Amino acid sequence: PDLRGEFIRGWDDGRGVDSARSLLSQQGYATEDHAHGLPSRSSTVTDSTINFYFDETWTTSGTDIIKWGNTNDAGLPAPNYGTFKTFKQSVSGLGTSAVETRPRNIAFNYIVRAA
Repeated sequence: PDLRGEFIRGWDDGRGVDSARSLLSQQGYATEDHAHGLPSRSSTVTDSTINFYFDETWTTSGTDIIKWGNTNDAGLPAPNYGTFKTFKQSVSGLGTSAVETRPRNIAFNYIVRAA
């Protein structure tokens, strides 16, 4: 088979890890379904590490209710928790999502010969 530019993935052959594959079948790349969260407004923050990621002075502006405190030795706001909402962006259902992250590959039967 032409394996140029392909990753070789050992053929399942009944093991049950990738049972839908046949020998020398091709499989496209995929990204495992997951989500990333970003703090926003309207829910209480109880983690002081949020101040590390958002090093700005929080104020009340319109519907954004954000409290701020003194800066710490690193110049970041001290833990004085504001009010946030959690936002998550998901990559599921984008056409390349799956239950695993993988490169495109070909199912290959490894034959090991003992010397």
